[in-house]
Amino acid sequence: MSKPRWTGVYPAASTEFKADQSLDVAATIKHVDAMIKAGVHGMIALGTVGENCSLEYHEKLDLLRAVVSSVKGRVPVLTGVAEYTTALALRFAADAAKIGVDGLMVLPAMVYKSDPRETIAHFRAVAGATDLPIMVYNNPISYSVDITPEMFVELADVKTIVSIKESSENVRRITDLRNLCGDRFSVVCGVDDLVLESILLGADGWVSGLVNAFPVENRLLWDLATEGRWAEAREVYRWYTPLLHLDTYVKLVQYIKLANQETGFGSETVRAPRLPLVGEERERILAIIRKAIATRPDPAKYGK
Repeated sequence: MSKPRWTGVYPAASTEFKADQSLDVAATIKHVDAMIKAGVHGMIALGTVGENCSLEYHEKLDLLRAVVSSVKGRVPVLTGVAEYTTALALRFAADAAKIGVDGLMVLPAMVYKSDPRETIAHFRAVAGATDLPIMVYNNPISYSVDITPEMFVELADVKTIVSIKESSENVRRITDLRNLCGDRFSVVCGVDDLVLESILLGADGWVSGLVNAFPVENRLLWDLATEGRWAEAREVYRWYTPLLHLDTYVKLVQYIKLANQETGFGSETVRAPRLPLVGEERERILAIIRKAIATRPDPAKYGK
């Protein structure tokens, strides 16, 4: 199997719901298409922002079929694998492969907080269930399981594990991974408000949440940084950072979906137990979003 090197901006795409919280496949596909037309490099369905754990099993497969059919190979399509047991993760990985996704973004098992031995066993098992390439999603802040650089040394013999989404909020990890693993894995930034620092340290890609609402600006920041135009990249980053902070809170899904609604890319409807924002919190987040919209950078200023 040739190993992909997932680079560039990959949205953790939001999942759209109708007013009654039923799955809105058509609206989700419309949003995915808009982000691809804006220049993203790949697509991840059913991540945290995609409310993976709030969907029924059959809904996940229905959504994946629609995304793969709509994208038609324009960009790679990955799916999140976030299940409560290893057995269910194996089943989902196999079903996703049949649908035709290009790769898997695999999380530790949900709810139970596995120790390092159990965590490694989980990833080895999922990798053994499919030939698809795998991005391991490390997010100890949200999921309380930390996959350390030393653990990736142990996983280096698993040929289908090719990439790491590093969301520990510790950018030192990028250098530690390079020092321990060399170029064995591609490393992508998974924390929006650490992306410029991550690119400087050698990150290959960016799995982003706020790209859902600001795909053009996301691509602009990526291009400026990877071209080494650091002064201009910092200028865009300083504009963007108040928005990017929204990716780091417990209610990141509600915040990002509210931004989607304000920018015309979707609805703020989420599935319970999440609820739409209300009161002071909603007004505070709206103020951040609306200020950013009013002052958004013009790509033409940067020759883009």
